[in-house]
Amino acid sequence: MAFDDLDTPLFDTTFVVVDLETTGGSPDQDAITEIGAVKVRGGVVLGEFATLVDPGRSIPPQVVQITGITAAMVRDAPRIEAVLPGFLEFAAGAVLVAHNARFDTGFLKAAAARCELAWPAFQVLCTVRLARRILARDETPTVRLSALARLLGTSTQPTHRALDDARATVDVLHALIERVGNLGVHSLTELVDYLPEVSRRQRSKRFLAADLPTAPGVYLFRGPSEEVLYVGTAVNLRRRVRSYFTGSETRTRMREMVALATRVDHVQCAHGLEAGVRELRLLVAHTPPYNRRSKFPKRAWWLTLSAESFPRFAITRTPTWDALGPFGSRTDAAEVAATVAEYCGLRTCTTRIPRHGRHGADCPPAAVGGCPASADGRLRDADEYAVAPRAARDLFTGRSDIPLRTIRDRIDEYATEEHFEAAAHLRDRLAVIVRALRRTQRLAAVARIDELVAAHPDGSGGWEFAVIRYGRLAAAGTAARGIAPMPVVDSLVASAETVLPTKLETGTGRSRPDPFADRRYPPLRGASAEETALIARWLEQTGTRIVRTTDSYHEPRLGAGPWLSWLDRAESATRTESSAPDRIAHN
Repeated sequence: MAFDDLDTPLFDTTFVVVDLETTGGSPDQDAITEIGAVKVRGGVVLGEFATLVDPGRSIPPQVVQITGITAAMVRDAPRIEAVLPGFLEFAAGAVLVAHNARFDTGFLKAAAARCELAWPAFQVLCTVRLARRILARDETPTVRLSALARLLGTSTQPTHRALDDARATVDVLHALIERVGNLGVHSLTELVDYLPEVSRRQRSKRFLAADLPTAPGVYLFRGPSEEVLYVGTAVNLRRRVRSYFTGSETRTRMREMVALATRVDHVQCAHGLEAGVRELRLLVAHTPPYNRRSKFPKRAWWLTLSAESFPRFAITRTPTWDALGPFGSRTDAAEVAATVAEYCGLRTCTTRIPRHGRHGADCPPAAVGGCPASADGRLRDADEYAVAPRAARDLFTGRSDIPLRTIRDRIDEYATEEHFEAAAHLRDRLAVIVRALRRTQRLAAVARIDELVAAHPDGSGGWEFAVIRYGRLAAAGTAARGIAPMPVVDSLVASAETVLPTKLETGTGRSRPDPFADRRYPPLRGASAEETALIARWLEQTGTRIVRTTDSYHEPRLGAGPWLSWLDRAESATRTESSAPDRIAHN
């Protein structure tokens, strides 16, 4: 009974066992001649449904020989249009059971479509699949209903008539449930999970989930040496962890992990956002071997400007105040750097130039693969060259989108000149830049706020709260329906984690009032990009409200935000182009 409070016990589940007789085997070309169904719960028959059906067509002789249903028997029977609504009402709210359920549900769905009736979202159980899973082949080589009736000793023998076969299927279902009951399968969910193949060793570890709560949170599988093997989140901890010990878990790595696991720890959380944040932090703390993502956030790359008199792009692990990122790979950062340098006039040469020197003397023009800062062949001193790095910084921080508009104009020129491949290539490069800018600016908008308290409806009349400080979750809580929310908010703020933003060692203070270019801090103030992104997605959900904030929550007007509609069109065009060869080949 350990799981009965979580899922409907089998003894309290209502089943409607149905059997059909038809004119043939095709739901589209043949029709139903008889419906028989038995409603049962806890071993008690609650009702029966049985009727002949006029198929509106002839019944083949070979079918008559099998079922005994003749044209004369169905001549005065009701049509399926009159029968099906009654059957659907009879079966409403129950689990639909059939022997070879695909056959019976296929005919019923086809009939519902022809009658223009909505097919209910029945949970369907197939006794053929259940028998194949439970019974060994040496016990019964075949799982035909007649063979199972003999083996399991049903009180009604199948006769190829719908009601008799449905009654026999009820007895088969009960006998099969009785067998798996000895293996600890006591609820409908466990019965469904039992259908796929699962090892006895894997199933034997279900007790690890027995004491977990049904609340949201984070779970940690531990190995024989107490090492953390795997970390995950769940809306319902007990249900999610239990699924690892059933056939619903098909991943080879996870089955291997379950075989090693000796204990499951958990951290109960107020809501899904807190669970997601705690998962990210635990992944970094433990680097579990069976998790594939988010274990090494410090391995990300940032695109920065070098601290030289003639700055150029540098790709580094440590962000500066004007950095763009993070990027998943150095190659991605380098591609963005090359495009931005080209359209901002930023140098790509590696020559060290003194403060009083001039750039361009040793650089071939960009037209022949040289440095973009030498495109016009002019020599520039530091003051003249400063326009280029300023344009890149203004682009990154959202003060200007001139480089983006320049690239877009170039795309239009290519298209006008019918250089479509060049236009498409440049369009894709611009899309990459817009995505990178949007990511940095979106996360920085959250990370720069000292404290932001937000609320989201919990779906039951209550509220989920988050206290966010410098892009990190400092506290989380809930107020159920009927509970005054503001005292809960005040308590969360008072007990929230203290978060200090990361300061740059070489920060020199603001050069001018600009919340998007504070030279004292990196863009995310030291917060994890993945945690801040998780928070940003939560804030952007429909219904989320800002309760209080120390500063306004906004992105730059000339940042990547206004370019999202262009980005959607560009990505749609890219998808269309990539699918064109497949469509041509298919045609």
